[in-house]
Amino acid sequence: MGQHDPKAVATMLRKSTKTGSRVQFAALPYRMRKGKPQIMLITSRGTKQWLLPKGWPMANFKPHKAAAQEAWEEAGVIGKAHKRCIGMYTYRKSRGVHRGKKFTVLIYPLEVTKSVNAFPEHGQRQRKWLTPKKAAKRILNPDLEKIVRTFDCKHID
Repeated sequence: MGQHDPKAVATMLRKSTKTGSRVQFAALPYRMRKGKPQIMLITSRGTKQWLLPKGWPMANFKPHKAAAQEAWEEAGVIGKAHKRCIGMYTYRKSRGVHRGKKFTVLIYPLEVTKSVNAFPEHGQRQRKWLTPKKAAKRILNPDLEKIVRTFDCKHID
């Protein structure tokens, strides 16, 4: 899936609200090391699966800014959030009040400029920098795995 224009995403969100689907926003935190991209994955709190920081829409936050806020809270990273959605995936919640319900997650790249050890969910999750190929091998969701494996930061915006 290619990048989605912010206006197309807004339309998608309006339609999803009307159809009752559940939408979340994820950040794809990345950095360059020795000329090659690395992606940060985190573990979920419950199942300890490797994934991207993600969360619910936030009042007064555009989707890419909400994704950046989740990256701060869940992974302790700060950076430049890109406005264009680079992909989406769906999953079913396996725990909690939303157990069994299907969610759509829109993914926004986040070029990390700072990483800290003290952040809101520190101690609740693991985090790890990996090449896209190695990160993809840790991800169970096939659609998310493909987005991470094929991520190319040279073609953002």
